[in-house]
Amino acid sequence: MLTKRIIPCLDIKDGRTVKGVNFIDLRDAGDPVELAELYAKSGADELVFLDITATEQKRKTLAEMVRKVAENVNIPFTVGGGISSVEDVDILLKNGADKVSVNSSAVKRPELINELSAKFGSQCITVAIDAKQVNGEWLVHLVGGKVPTDLNLFQWAKEMEERGAGEILFTSMNNDGTKAGFANEALVVLSSALKIPIIASGGAGNMQHFTDVFLKGKADAALAASVFHFKEIEIKDLKEELRRNGIEVRL
Repeated sequence: MLTKRIIPCLDIKDGRTVKGVNFIDLRDAGDPVELAELYAKSGADELVFLDITATEQKRKTLAEMVRKVAENVNIPFTVGGGISSVEDVDILLKNGADKVSVNSSAVKRPELINELSAKFGSQCITVAIDAKQVNGEWLVHLVGGKVPTDLNLFQWAKEMEERGAGEILFTSMNNDGTKAGFANEALVVLSSALKIPIIASGGAGNMQHFTDVFLKGKADAALAASVFHFKEIEIKDLKEELRRNGIEVRL
């Protein structure tokens, strides 16, 4: 078994870390640079930063935050939010990001993923997919989950892999913030259909959920926010529990 990754996610709004339930009711969770430093020291394998209200004007603010994070952490981190061009990615990577996460822009113009992977290499291109189960079908949603599309999650993920994505970050909107567990049935389908790593997001509430997402959902990495931000689960304890369950993690 390849080593499984534990990834805290920091949703950024107006320079602060926030967390909501089902993508709404946001509350403050702290300073992103301080949290990043804390997570790096406490055993996180990677970090993800998503500017959930990113606009062009905020690109400079985001680049500044990326630079500060890069100066203070020694683990890989991914940055997403409003990325729509080669130039956007260039700025973030030059300021110290290891990977970028692209979501809505990929749906609007799928060739973007071809362009980014050709220019920077697929290893630093993550495609984030927010999907919701509607009448039994997993449909892709955009703009922080506000805009539904008729794209099927599994077909879309496969197309993104073919266009050069290095990994898929799948967030189940049905599970997000509920603390009821990850969408393992969808994850296992994704994992068997794709050759690239799948990061599971949405639903972490206790340590058993992480064990399940690796053993049942066959995810390569598990991403969570509030359980880490609000100290409900310590990463070190989580990794020891995963080890006890026969899941290979970096301690």
